[in-house]
Amino acid sequence: MADVWDSIPGTVRQTVERHVGSVSSVTVIDDGQNNDLAALVSGERPVFVKGVKGISRRMRWLRNEITAGALAGGIAPAVLFAEDVTADDDWLVVGFEYLPGRAADLAPGSVDLPAVGVTVDRIGALPAPGIRGLHLRWEVQDWWSRLGEIAPDVVTGWDVEDMDRWTVLAPEAVEGDRLVHTDLHGDQFIIGADGVIHVIDWGWPAAGAGWVDTAFMVIRLIEAGHSPADAEAWAATRAGWRVEADALTAFAAFTAGLWTYRSVTEHNRGARRARVARDYAARRVGVTEA
Repeated sequence: MADVWDSIPGTVRQTVERHVGSVSSVTVIDDGQNNDLAALVSGERPVFVKGVKGISRRMRWLRNEITAGALAGGIAPAVLFAEDVTADDDWLVVGFEYLPGRAADLAPGSVDLPAVGVTVDRIGALPAPGIRGLHLRWEVQDWWSRLGEIAPDVVTGWDVEDMDRWTVLAPEAVEGDRLVHTDLHGDQFIIGADGVIHVIDWGWPAAGAGWVDTAFMVIRLIEAGHSPADAEAWAATRAGWRVEADALTAFAAFTAGLWTYRSVTEHNRGARRARVARDYAARRVGVTEA
């Protein structure tokens, strides 16, 4: 605890202590990519604290989590406090309710799947006032051509121009006014001892069509061992699953291109997820990947 806590500026520590009381323990969560501080801080009560130093995209992502806490009340962790601390650089410090529990199991036959599905339904029914549309975020529409330039071996066997034609259709396909998490996977669902599910890590929310999070879940279910047909069958039982076939294909093509491009440019981070997304996109467009 001492090394971590002592490395944080005193003004930040004082801000946290003002809300949680005298700190007795700090358990750090290994999340150095998106936050400068991510820890369970125990004082008068345990609070999950995130902090970001410096005005940046990471700070904006943390502010998004504050917004989601209000829009997705009862699903996202409640925000207990949020303060900008400016005495020692610029910090944003946010305290979230501590949600003990386990991650959801998305494997075939898992008893968690029905409850996870209900949670996805609940999110897809929520409005997203003031949240930027996913269709605006998806302004780059030539991921496959870009891959052909920087990693031609990855797109060998693909009709790159055809894939780009599909991705061009994706922004309009996903446009909508429902709240979209955009990064749902098993670890984002926290199942408490009482069976209640919360969804964490709302750094990239968007406004979009009510089926979009379910479509992301299709890829995650395939990654967890489901066949594409079974994953789509699960999706078809969701309340918000009202999507045209071409819209879903455009979504799959865009997501596969985006995730693959990120994997290639980020030293193969997320390579397996990208591969699964490509396999799913291949199925949707009728391509057999080399």
